[in-house]
Parts: sequence; structure tokens; C-alpha cells
Amino acid sequence: MYQWELRTFYLSGSIVLAICLLCNLEEVVGKCIPSKCTDPNTCILTEDGQGCKCAPGYFGDQCDQAVMMNVVCGKDAITISVIEDFFIYYNVGLGSVHLTNAECRARREVIAGVAFFTVRTPKDKYEFCGGKPIEKNITHVIYSLTLMSDQQVYVNIVRDPAIQIDYKCVYPFIRTVSMPVPILPITSEAVLRMDELEATVELSVYRDERYVEVFSGVPTVHFRDRVFVQVSVTRPRDFFNLRVDECWATQTANPNDTSSLMHTLLLDGCAEDETVLFITKSITYRNGTMAQGGQNGVSSTVRFSFEMFRFITEPHELYLHCIVHLCTQGHGESCIPECKSIIKREASTKEPVEGIVSYGPIRLEVPERQKMNMLFTMVLPMAAVWILALFLLILIYIAKAGNKRMASDSPS
Repeated sequence: MYQWELRTFYLSGSIVLAICLLCNLEEVVGKCIPSKCTDPNTCILTEDGQGCKCAPGYFGDQCDQAVMMNVVCGKDAITISVIEDFFIYYNVGLGSVHLTNAECRARREVIAGVAFFTVRTPKDKYEFCGGKPIEKNITHVIYSLTLMSDQQVYVNIVRDPAIQIDYKCVYPFIRTVSMPVPILPITSEAVLRMDELEATVELSVYRDERYVEVFSGVPTVHFRDRVFVQVSVTRPRDFFNLRVDECWATQTANPNDTSSLMHTLLLDGCAEDETVLFITKSITYRNGTMAQGGQNGVSSTVRFSFEMFRFITEPHELYLHCIVHLCTQGHGESCIPECKSIIKREASTKEPVEGIVSYGPIRLEVPERQKMNMLFTMVLPMAAVWILALFLLILIYIAKAGNKRMASDSPS
């Protein structure tokens, strides 16, 4: 039996995938070819070197195909999706894939051009579909389900393995805390739906280039300090690639406000503001492979920074808004915008799966000396006008007094 365990933690509104992938393959070595088993990260040789099996998360004759799998722990349902190619490789048909209760069967869905076997289990059907007894402790509730396939029997023999994938969703107890003052700044999430899967995208601002600590309150930044922005798919993680098509700053929280000033940071997925820099980061995918993410369209996270500025009119605080698109991993090239030059730039291909995320306000902190300089700049001209006016009044008064004296001294 081909058995995996997939645990999904639903924590504070985000999903963290911890793929254990416990493979019991003592009886099934698949179609792995020992002579081509050269990478120990994807292929495991037997002790005698005459056989091999694919490492957890891989399949294929050369164990070079990564299993694309995702579990979404939703508020009202739990959904598992496994790429169709995995089942085809092991000669498992759609009709034989189901949960513990065979009435809860998988269905084929195409998400962004990629076929998956998907099972969606509503919470009220959890026990009916064969969900294991719910585990509870003082902090979490754990739901456990099993996706499996029927054994393919040929008369009285079996040649192909059965598939069994155990997966869990861990939900925290939700506690509501009343606060006298709302937490700032305001940030929004975009919930995008691609076919049968939902994805949550969030925009955040961090304190520095390490991207470790977000601002807990309203960010206050000096002129030309760098503002570190992250746009990421928070749920599900590492399943979609994210492309940020456009980002702009406004003076209000309304991204479509035409009554205030606006400034474009990104356009067609490329830097429009001359100070914008995309920031790379090392990422580890669920199959264990490493890559450089953070750039636009490469992974589920996009990071960039820009130099702080202000608008020429009040209010001087900024609100950020970004238009985002989802792409299926494995088709990343089409997700990466072409930014070789401004002249040759090609607009990114528009997809139906898009949304807007916002963040703000970001406030400009003006140093005390600069405040004084600005004060003097405003006060001194006014003071000069008043002094000149007073001087003119004095001259007029002296002139009038002189005229009166001359009039009184002249003979009658």
C-alpha cells in the first residue's frame, strides 16, 4: 500500500503545511529504475542496490516528478486536491478514489490548466465520510480524514498499489477579545477563487529587509527611508505562484479614489517608480527543493521596497494598493512579467483570477529641525510683511505729524 500522511495546521487565519509523507513501501517499489536512481533526495536504493523506490513527495521512472498536493482547511469544509498525473502513473482511475466511506468520492477538476482529483468534505458530512474521532485539547481541535483508492484486482491477483493519504486539519479555538481602541493600521485580505480552490492574499509592511517583524501600529517613516512591502498567499501556502500586476499609493484608504493624488509603484508587474527594488529570499517547497523566491511571479510571495515620499498636498500619509493574480505552480514562466526595459515591456496576460489588497496608512516623520525650518519658511515671510506694513504706518504717522507741525508754525 502506498501510504502518506499530510498534516495541515490552520493557525490564526493561515495554513502551514507540514508534510510528513510517511511511506510504507516495503512491498511496493513502483517502477523506479535502479540504474537511474542517482539523486538520494528523490530516489532511495535498496540495500542490495537491485531495487529502488521514490522518496516521499516524488514519483516516476526516475523519481523526477514532484507530487502536487494541497489541503485547504476551510471554515465550513476540508478539501484535498492531488494532481491527476500521480494517480495515472499508478494506474488508479478516478472512479476508485474516495474517502473511507466510498460514497464520498473524488471528482476531477482542472485548476489553471492542471487536472486534480479533489474531495471536498463539508463539516456536517465529516463523520458520514469516515472522519476519525475528533481530537481535542485545551488549544486545538484536530480533524483527520483518509483519501484512498480501491485495490485493482485482476481475477485473483493484484499488480498495482493502492493509494492511501491520511490528512489532518488542526484548528485553534477561536477566542474574541474586546479592545477599546482598534488596532492600526488597516490591512485588507483578498480571497480569490480559482476553480474550486480559494486563496487568501495579504499585503504587509515590515520594519527592515530581514522581513521578520511587521509593524504592529501605524508605520512612521522618514524621507527616503526604504519601505519593505510583502504581498503573499497566506492560505494555502506554496500552492500558487503570485504575480503583482500593479501597485500604487493614494492619500485615502479607497483604492479607486479619484479626488486625491496617486503615485504608481508597479505597473504591468514591473517597477514604475525608480526606487523600487524586488527582494529575493530562499524558499523551500513541500517536496524539499530549494529556490529563490520573493521576485514577482516566482513563488507565493512577492517582496519589494521603495523610498518613502509624501504627496505635495495634505494629507501626507500613504495608503498602498496592489492588484494581484494567481498562477498554478509548474507554469511559473507564464507568471513572470517581462521587465527587460521600459520600451520593450509587455503587459502581463490578464487572468480572471485577480483581486486588490490594501494597507495603510504609512506616515511620514519629519525631524524637529526640518519642522523648525518649515515653520521659519512659513513665518518669516509673514513677519516681513507685517514689519513692512508697520514701517509704512510709522512713516505715514511721522509724515502726518510733520504736516500738522508745519501747519501750526506757519503765520496766520
